[in-house]
Amino acid sequence: MNGLENIRDARIPSEEIAIGIALGLLIIRLAVGLTLAGHGTQKLFGWFGGYGLKSTGGWMSSIGLKPGLAIALLAGLAELFGGLLFALGLWVVVAAVLIVLTMLGAIASIHFRHGYWVRQNGMEYNVILIAVAIGVALVGPGEYAIP
Repeated sequence: MNGLENIRDARIPSEEIAIGIALGLLIIRLAVGLTLAGHGTQKLFGWFGGYGLKSTGGWMSSIGLKPGLAIALLAGLAELFGGLLFALGLWVVVAAVLIVLTMLGAIASIHFRHGYWVRQNGMEYNVILIAVAIGVALVGPGEYAIP
Protein backbone atom coordinates (compact mmCIF):
# COMPACT_ATOMS: atom_id res chain seq x y z
CA MET A 1 0.00 0.00 0.00
CA ASN A 2 1.43 3.38 -0.98
CA GLY A 3 0.91 6.82 0.55
CA LEU A 4 -1.80 7.79 -1.94
CA GLU A 5 -4.05 4.97 -0.77
CA ASN A 6 -3.73 6.21 2.82
CA ILE A 7 -4.72 9.73 1.77
CA ARG A 8 -7.64 8.42 -0.25
CA ASP A 9 -8.87 6.32 2.69
CA ALA A 10 -8.61 9.29 5.07
CA ARG A 11 -10.95 11.33 2.88
CA ILE A 12 -13.77 8.77 3.06
CA PRO A 13 -15.97 9.82 5.99
CA SER A 14 -17.04 7.31 8.58
CA GLU A 15 -20.65 6.18 8.55
CA GLU A 16 -21.46 8.35 11.58
CA ILE A 17 -20.00 11.44 9.94
CA ALA A 18 -21.81 10.67 6.67
CA ILE A 19 -25.15 10.37 8.51
CA GLY A 20 -24.46 13.65 10.32
CA ILE A 21 -23.68 15.40 7.05
CA ALA A 22 -26.83 14.00 5.43
CA LEU A 23 -29.02 15.05 8.37
CA GLY A 24 -27.38 18.48 8.54
CA LEU A 25 -28.03 19.11 4.85
CA LEU A 26 -31.62 17.92 5.24
CA ILE A 27 -32.23 20.31 8.15
CA ILE A 28 -30.68 23.23 6.25
CA ARG A 29 -32.65 22.45 3.09
CA LEU A 30 -35.96 22.09 4.94
CA ALA A 31 -35.53 25.24 7.04
CA VAL A 32 -34.44 27.46 4.16
CA GLY A 33 -36.60 25.89 1.46
CA LEU A 34 -39.85 25.87 3.42
CA THR A 35 -39.26 29.40 4.70
CA LEU A 36 -38.76 30.63 1.14
CA ALA A 37 -41.78 28.69 -0.09
CA GLY A 38 -43.79 30.37 2.67
CA HIS A 39 -42.59 33.78 1.50
CA GLY A 40 -43.69 32.86 -2.01
CA THR A 41 -47.18 31.96 -0.81
CA GLN A 42 -47.37 35.27 1.06
CA LYS A 43 -46.76 37.12 -2.20
CA LEU A 44 -48.94 34.91 -4.38
CA PHE A 45 -51.89 33.98 -2.15
CA GLY A 46 -51.73 36.16 0.96
CA TRP A 47 -51.06 33.14 3.17
CA PHE A 48 -49.17 33.39 6.48
CA GLY A 49 -49.99 37.07 6.91
CA GLY A 50 -48.95 38.05 3.39
CA TYR A 51 -50.70 40.55 1.17
CA GLY A 52 -51.37 38.46 -1.92
CA LEU A 53 -50.42 39.10 -5.51
CA LYS A 54 -52.45 42.24 -6.17
CA SER A 55 -51.31 44.10 -3.05
CA THR A 56 -47.71 42.93 -3.35
CA GLY A 57 -47.70 44.02 -6.99
CA GLY A 58 -49.12 47.41 -6.02
CA TRP A 59 -46.45 47.86 -3.36
CA MET A 60 -43.72 46.90 -5.82
CA SER A 61 -45.04 49.46 -8.31
CA SER A 62 -45.13 52.09 -5.56
CA ILE A 63 -41.40 51.67 -4.90
CA GLY A 64 -40.58 51.90 -8.60
CA LEU A 65 -40.50 48.23 -9.55
CA LYS A 66 -42.66 48.12 -12.65
CA PRO A 67 -44.63 46.28 -13.81
CA GLY A 68 -45.26 45.51 -10.16
CA LEU A 69 -47.76 42.72 -10.66
CA ALA A 70 -45.46 40.82 -13.02
CA ILE A 71 -42.46 41.27 -10.73
CA ALA A 72 -44.49 40.12 -7.71
CA LEU A 73 -45.64 37.08 -9.67
CA LEU A 74 -42.10 36.17 -10.75
CA ALA A 75 -40.66 36.70 -7.26
CA GLY A 76 -43.47 34.70 -5.65
CA LEU A 77 -43.11 31.82 -8.09
CA ALA A 78 -39.32 31.79 -7.73
CA GLU A 79 -39.60 31.71 -3.93
CA LEU A 80 -42.35 29.09 -3.93
CA PHE A 81 -40.87 26.67 -6.46
CA GLY A 82 -37.23 27.40 -5.66
CA GLY A 83 -37.99 26.84 -1.99
CA LEU A 84 -39.91 23.61 -2.56
CA LEU A 85 -37.24 22.20 -4.88
CA PHE A 86 -34.55 23.16 -2.37
CA ALA A 87 -36.44 21.57 0.54
CA LEU A 88 -36.96 18.34 -1.40
CA GLY A 89 -33.35 18.24 -2.59
CA LEU A 90 -34.60 18.03 -6.16
CA TRP A 91 -32.70 19.98 -8.82
CA VAL A 92 -30.83 21.90 -6.11
CA VAL A 93 -28.71 23.80 -8.62
CA VAL A 94 -31.86 25.10 -10.34
CA ALA A 95 -33.39 25.85 -6.94
CA ALA A 96 -30.23 27.69 -5.86
CA VAL A 97 -30.24 29.79 -9.03
CA LEU A 98 -33.88 30.78 -8.39
CA ILE A 99 -33.07 31.64 -4.76
CA VAL A 100 -29.90 33.58 -5.58
CA LEU A 101 -31.51 35.59 -8.39
CA THR A 102 -34.54 36.44 -6.25
CA MET A 103 -32.38 37.51 -3.31
CA LEU A 104 -30.07 39.58 -5.54
CA GLY A 105 -33.16 41.30 -6.91
CA ALA A 106 -34.39 42.03 -3.39
CA ILE A 107 -30.97 43.37 -2.39
CA ALA A 108 -30.67 45.58 -5.47
CA SER A 109 -34.19 46.97 -5.32
CA ILE A 110 -34.83 47.32 -1.59
CA HIS A 111 -32.26 46.22 0.97
CA PHE A 112 -28.87 47.48 -0.25
CA ARG A 113 -29.64 51.13 0.43
CA HIS A 114 -30.50 50.25 4.04
CA GLY A 115 -27.11 48.69 4.78
CA TYR A 116 -26.34 45.22 6.02
CA TRP A 117 -28.33 44.58 9.20
CA VAL A 118 -31.88 43.31 8.95
CA ARG A 119 -32.99 45.53 11.85
CA GLN A 120 -32.66 48.51 9.49
CA ASN A 121 -34.28 46.52 6.62
CA GLY A 122 -30.82 45.70 5.29
CA MET A 123 -29.60 42.74 3.26
CA GLU A 124 -28.38 40.45 6.07
CA TYR A 125 -31.14 37.82 5.59
CA ASN A 126 -30.73 37.84 1.81
CA VAL A 127 -26.95 37.38 2.02
CA ILE A 128 -27.38 34.39 4.36
CA LEU A 129 -29.89 32.79 2.00
CA ILE A 130 -27.55 33.32 -0.96
CA ALA A 131 -24.65 31.74 0.95
CA VAL A 132 -26.73 28.73 2.00
CA ALA A 133 -28.13 28.21 -1.50
CA ILE A 134 -24.69 28.36 -3.12
CA GLY A 135 -23.17 26.15 -0.42
CA VAL A 136 -25.78 23.41 -0.82
CA ALA A 137 -25.57 23.65 -4.62
CA LEU A 138 -21.79 23.12 -4.39
CA VAL A 139 -21.86 20.12 -2.03
CA GLY A 140 -25.13 18.60 -3.23
CA PRO A 141 -28.40 17.94 -1.42
CA GLY A 142 -27.14 15.03 0.68
CA GLU A 143 -28.42 11.48 1.02
CA TYR A 144 -31.91 12.42 2.20
CA ALA A 145 -33.17 14.02 -0.99
CA ILE A 146 -35.38 13.10 -3.90
CA PRO A 147 -33.06 11.59 -6.51
